[in-house]
Amino acid sequence: MKILISADMEGATGVTWPADVLPGNPQWERCRGMFTSDVNAAALGFFDGGADDVLINEAHWSMRNLLLEQLDERTQMLTGRHKSLSMVEGVQHGDVDGIAFIGYHTGAGAEGVLAHTYLANQLTGVWLNGVRASEGLLNAHVVAEYGVPVILVTGDDLTCVDAEGYAPDARKVAVKDHVSRYAAVCRTPARTAADIRAAAARATALAVRHEPVSAGPFTLELEFDAEHLAAAATVVPGVAVSGERRVSCTSETMYEAIRTFKAITTIVSAAVEEQYG
Repeated sequence: MKILISADMEGATGVTWPADVLPGNPQWERCRGMFTSDVNAAALGFFDGGADDVLINEAHWSMRNLLLEQLDERTQMLTGRHKSLSMVEGVQHGDVDGIAFIGYHTGAGAEGVLAHTYLANQLTGVWLNGVRASEGLLNAHVVAEYGVPVILVTGDDLTCVDAEGYAPDARKVAVKDHVSRYAAVCRTPARTAADIRAAAARATALAVRHEPVSAGPFTLELEFDAEHLAAAATVVPGVAVSGERRVSCTSETMYEAIRTFKAITTIVSAAVEEQYG
């Protein structure tokens, strides 16, 4: 049995504000250890539950944040950027039985600690077929096309609520409780590691591949905080202005949709000026 862990950082233990997750900051260096603890706890739990193989896909920012030397020796880690499926890279090879979203967060425009969708600030909302979308929801639709169930989600308490919408059967672990976008009531790493490990062990029973599910076509709508960003996004083929500061695009599969979404966010990032956005 093989489990894939998609590891993001904003929803990790102890993380509450930008300096905690931006590479190079002293706080980031400190929080890397707690992030690694969450991921390692999940891996240990999956091994406890009977998994033979755990692959960890680094999914935050530079995708070079986890401390490899602190991970269980039975794990493997996929690290670095420019991957075909980004946050869920590895799911497409037909050998993954279940996926865990560790350190996830709520989406752009929603309440939640460090809430965003791919871009830290420029996106004020993302909708998939009319439903406000977090990264968890988008990625859940991607992995469904490969017959892989989401079996565990960790993050703040609102992330766990969000996950009920896209992975109702998955185990959920709240490592902190939302107070504001930059504040939370946090559990200690020792407590969250124990909670995540126990939940992962139970979640392993859910790692049963199913027939691939494609619910397409998929229409993505993105809202930005400035009109020029919407205009910049239309450089991507198939993307058109759909309203004030909004663009939309439709794809037949979620594989195509997530790759188009990634292209849009890449183009938009290049159109942002340092002070004025």
